[in-house]
Amino acid sequence: MTCRQLYLEARRRLSQAGIDSPGVDAALLSQRFLGLDRPGLALHGEEEPAPEQAAAFLQAVEERAARRPLQYILGEWEFLGLPLAVGEGVLCPREDTAVLVESLAQGLQGRPAPRGLDLCAGTGAVALGLLTFLPGAVVQCVELSDKAFPYLEENLRRHGRGQVTARKGDVLSPALAGEFAPGSLDFVASNPPYIETGELATLQPEVRREPALALDGGGDGLVLPGHRPAVGAPGKARGPGGRGDWRNPRPGRGGTFSTAWPGGCGNPAGLGRAGPGRPRQTAVTSRAVSWIAGAFSPA
Repeated sequence: MTCRQLYLEARRRLSQAGIDSPGVDAALLSQRFLGLDRPGLALHGEEEPAPEQAAAFLQAVEERAARRPLQYILGEWEFLGLPLAVGEGVLCPREDTAVLVESLAQGLQGRPAPRGLDLCAGTGAVALGLLTFLPGAVVQCVELSDKAFPYLEENLRRHGRGQVTARKGDVLSPALAGEFAPGSLDFVASNPPYIETGELATLQPEVRREPALALDGGGDGLVLPGHRPAVGAPGKARGPGGRGDWRNPRPGRGGTFSTAWPGGCGNPAGLGRAGPGRPRQTAVTSRAVSWIAGAFSPA
């Protein structure tokens, strides 16, 4: 089969399997496994690939038809212009996360070398994305998952410029919070689990193959897996001279995190959405970090 015939077969097979964007997926698989993007297919589509290339391509098509996430098959996914390594065990970077990064960068304008934390870091998309806006930023990423951590390390090696570091850790650990003195950080960002447990079964098959640890927010979407409840009614976090409130504007649909910090740091949190009515991310600019353990605790 020629490259064009393989592409057309892939598009047909993916459409038959119910993939939302069969042409886009087939083109991305062609680029990855045949070395031909859409312009390349127009120019060289009548050429026949090597047998091993064709076999790898068709295998990838079958995996996609079985609803394996496209990002996992490709092995990387672009976020804010950065190709990030992804695979089983780590949450795929999504465009809505860019809202968090952009909001955080805006709140940090005027600070040439802000220092902060990226909690529940996953691929490191938030921290690395921040570097594209604020090249002088210094960020420590905290990730609990053994499966996600290698992807985080690889992405920091590729794009971290020595300014973004990774550490294994529980973001709700008081010991972690105790490592940072008041005034030592300019921001804390997090992209936490947010989906109610009862809704996980209703997600797209691809999403259900991503790690539950990064998605399952408990019965009300506000509980971190394996931890105590994330929010009280309302939950409160207190840093030296500061206050943070997590509010749940729509019961069972996630929450928004806003801050009221002295010293000109009273900007509201940045908020992105992962779907209709589902607040996803929070970004905080502050001069304190004691809320690492407290922000997700009951009031």
